[in-house]
This record gives sequence, C-alpha cells and structure tokens, in this order.
Amino acid sequence: MNIRTISTRLRGTAAFVLLPALALTACGSGGTAGTGPVGAQSSAPTDDPVAAVREVDSVAALLPADVRKAGTLRIGSSIGFPPGAYYPDGPGKPPAGQDIDITDAVAKILGVKAVRQDASFETILPALGSGKYDVGTGNFGVTTQRLKTVDFVTYINDGQGFAVKKGTTTLKKKVTDLTQLCGLTIGTGAGTTFETTLTAQKDVCAKAGKKPYEVKVYSENGATLTALQQGRIDVIMSTINGLRYQASQPAAQTAFLGEYHRLDVGFAFKKGSPLTKAFQAAVNELIEDGTYARILKKWGTTASAIDTSQINPPEHT
Repeated sequence: MNIRTISTRLRGTAAFVLLPALALTACGSGGTAGTGPVGAQSSAPTDDPVAAVREVDSVAALLPADVRKAGTLRIGSSIGFPPGAYYPDGPGKPPAGQDIDITDAVAKILGVKAVRQDASFETILPALGSGKYDVGTGNFGVTTQRLKTVDFVTYINDGQGFAVKKGTTTLKKKVTDLTQLCGLTIGTGAGTTFETTLTAQKDVCAKAGKKPYEVKVYSENGATLTALQQGRIDVIMSTINGLRYQASQPAAQTAFLGEYHRLDVGFAFKKGSPLTKAFQAAVNELIEDGTYARILKKWGTTASAIDTSQINPPEHT
C-alpha cells in the first residue's frame, strides 16, 4: 500500500540486511551512503527439503493451458532479509530463504520452472496488474486494502513487530499501542503494511496529547538497521519473523519487542488471476506431504505455519 504523507523517503545505495545463523551479514555489496557494509558474508542452511518434491499431475492440471505449455512462471521477487528471502553469497549468486524454498517447491508440484525476476518491494504489486509478472513474492501481508486490487494465496502467517537497539532505554517492553511510540523516530520499509499502519494512525499521539512520532521510510533493509545502529531512528517496524531472526544474531545488537499485529502472508496475483486455485492446491499438497513443515523448520519459522492455504482470506483484526 502506498500512503506516504508523513514519510521521509530515503533511497541510498544501502545493502540489504542479511542475518544468517552465525553472524550479521550484508545482502548487498555495500552499506548506506557514508557507511561500510553491515557485516561479512555467510552461507545459508545446507539442507534441501525441496529436492525431493515432484510434479503432482492432478494439481498441475489446474494451471491454465497456456502456462502449462510455456512451462514457466514469471516471479516478481523482493529479496530482502532472512529468513524470508536474501542473498547469502551476495547479489549475482542464488537467493535463499523460506519464500525461495516455498516458491520453488510450488513450481515443482506444478511442473513448471519459476523464473525469478528481482524487484523492489513497492513495485511488485502494481506490476502484477500490468502483466509484467505472473506471481509476486516478498512477504506480502494480506490486508483489506490490498484485496481490492490483488488476489492472494496464503502460505504462512507472519505480521508486524518492533525492534530497538539492544540496551536502549527508550522502549523496554512489548509495543501494544502506537502511543508508546509518541516522540520517537520509527524506521520502516517502503510500500509496506508497516508504513501504511504508521501513516493511517499518525494522529494517535495528538489525540493522546503527546508529541507525534516521525516515520522514516527506507528502500532497503540494511539502511534501516544501519540507521538504528547509528541512532538516527529509535525503533524499527518490520516483519515478526525477520525481526525475531535478526535479534537472535549477536552482531545485530537488536532486541525484539514482540508481535504487534498478525497477518496472513501470500503469493500475490493480479485480480481475477486463473493461477490462484493451482497455487492453493500446490501449497496444500506441500502441507499434506510434510515438505512445508520441513521448510519452516529449516528457517526457524515453524510458529508461523498455517493448517491450510486460503484464497483471499479477510485481514486479521
């Protein structure tokens, strides 16, 4: 969603945040302007639960004939940070992450090749309508606003959370109300549900008789973390799984402040796409045969598992 009236758009040459199991690493080749990289490179988990996945004829038959004939799906993919999707060995090398594994497994069930095209998060949903991509991935939360223009097939339950620099005295407990952020500067991602939530509720502080919070929006996750480490923002709002994973890495020096709002996360399609039933059946096949559970275990996101995939569920309230 694209409400940005109070946002400060910061688009540098920042690296993505990449936080593998042993150390904080940089997804890109450098850091934000005037800074060095966030950390050193590291590799992803080596187990491969997708390797044994095979085509399921009854599910593949749900694909439109032209897609089956072409044998490919164009995936608009936002590569951000673990455990969702990131570059363990730097740009130009294969990406890794939970979203990468689930997408590849779905493609194998459907008997097609996933042709991944990297794109910035905020450009993917609009590009679906133009036909540039068949599918969008990037930890897209299912919201009432997005459902007006995009179809979703869910594959995980994630959502919104907050993190601060470790040792800070600014916020010490779970954020349950945005008035706890009054007077602070919050960093978040461009075009995200986080930006929309913060913008839509920008008047909560004034209503409470407090100084408003400020929102700074970054195109790349490495820039957000660098801003937090350098004291240019007080708190980060991002994905629950991403922030929890980040806080588990000592080099990141962040503390996770808990879940604020849960959201279903799904593959995104243009409205009325004939691909949704095939994708839903493929995700449910992965859940049934155990591949789904193995992928989530690999990336430490088992707590975000869903029991069944849905098409366009209502937003969690």
